Amino acid sequence: MINPKVSVTMPCYNCESSVGMAIESILDQSYTDLELIAVDDGSVDGTADVLKEYAAKDFRLSPVFLDHQGVVGAANAAISAASGQYIARMDADDFALPARIEKQARLLDENPHVGLTACRVGFGGDREACAGYAHYVDWINSLIEIDEISLNRFVEFPFANPSIMMRSNLIKEYGQFRDGDFPEDYELVLRWLEAGVQMQKVDEELFIWNDPPDRLSRNHPKYSVESFYSIKSEYLHRWLEQNSSTHPRVGVIGSGRTSRKRFHILERHGVKVSFYVDVDPRKVGHVINGCKVLHRNAIPPAGDTFLLSYVASRGAREEVAEFLNSRGYVLGKHYLLVS
Repeated sequence: MINPKVSVTMPCYNCESSVGMAIESILDQSYTDLELIAVDDGSVDGTADVLKEYAAKDFRLSPVFLDHQGVVGAANAAISAASGQYIARMDADDFALPARIEKQARLLDENPHVGLTACRVGFGGDREACAGYAHYVDWINSLIEIDEISLNRFVEFPFANPSIMMRSNLIKEYGQFRDGDFPEDYELVLRWLEAGVQMQKVDEELFIWNDPPDRLSRNHPKYSVESFYSIKSEYLHRWLEQNSSTHPRVGVIGSGRTSRKRFHILERHGVKVSFYVDVDPRKVGHVINGCKVLHRNAIPPAGDTFLLSYVASRGAREEVAEFLNSRGYVLGKHYLLVS
């Protein structure tokens, strides 16, 4: 195929049992002006044979075979081999619903100011056994519009990585996935948002995000909670420099050990805490490292001190936002949710 509009890039590693389903879900899309670049990252099972079999049936599939490099090397090799105006991600154990590519490409066609898009996703796992992951899917599905995605970027990675589609010229301008001791998908989104790239989702469920027990994000240390907070803090401190009128001082909502541990990563970048905020009567009034713990009813007026909420228990994030909004605080202007 000569110059397809959309290139779908799919790293593959030891996935012979699932990759056929993933391939078929792309080749059966309602949008046909596409190519699928499937990179076999040195698999030791039958993945390569499956790719060759499908490539012989459909010229739109172009397999690439590498020695094992890891997911970042395979993802970037696929991007380098792509020729489309739009680059879509896909994983070899997931499933794209038939209109996914068509509707995401249409969003980019009709919104030239948007540089990266995605969609709502269906959770392809056991909601009871994997309740935390299912809750995360529900959260990312609640973020659709440009401002919602931008202002919640420091909570967590706001997308299902294999559901994204981006403009290829922005990859050339702002760079591919970077390899390191951090989640490469989250780092790319933080880097692009920092550069001013706008991101918006198609407000439809167009993708099934499966959750196998061997999913890389469940097992590799670069996707650990500590790695997420480390890369998040690197970008958050620069955001505060640019957007907080009280920088480098902040108030921290959440005085427990976990909140303080996560804020300490940001503290290494020069951000200073003025006070902590809590509702637990056993903590209110205490002094931690020279900083008093205030009851939330005693917080200063909006604009006096920028607040960061590190409260992470189920439902607490929404409750904190509701309370701050009722006190005249504005998300992104007076406070951020970062946990």
